[in-house]
Amino acid sequence: MSEQRQDVFRVADEIFRQRPSWVTFFREVLGVDGIVRQAYNTPEALAQFEQTSEYQQIQQMLAKLRESDADMPGGPREPTRVITVRLPKSLHESLRTEAHERHTSMNKLCISKLLQMVDGELIPGEAGSASSHASASSQPSSQHSAHHGSPAPISSQ
Repeated sequence: MSEQRQDVFRVADEIFRQRPSWVTFFREVLGVDGIVRQAYNTPEALAQFEQTSEYQQIQQMLAKLRESDADMPGGPREPTRVITVRLPKSLHESLRTEAHERHTSMNKLCISKLLQMVDGELIPGEAGSASSHASASSQPSSQHSAHHGSPAPISSQ
């Protein structure tokens, strides 16, 4: 394990042991100004870190905190934002069914999905965007992974 990975994991573990809300943990560790992005400040470096066992362990810490936050009154201690996502009816129905099968809300399911690493090759670029065509064809797939920004609730309208 590299020294940088050890340092990032050590700080994440110290924060985790303080039992913050999952939102605080996300912000301090994985958020835009969190320790992971400070240590891995290029998309390539971040994508490589996301392939490590340390990153997986940090994701497990986040999941445990989300689970314990569900039992706490008041929930996360950070203002929330609402986004509206346009999606096909069939995808909406699929998410609703999956949430029901997992005995959770669509909001919690969608946040869980947003917190996961995404392979950049699976994200379509904007139509007519020269950069989306150039980056898709010129970089190896390992450089396409990118972590999402702050999670936001998704309306199910």
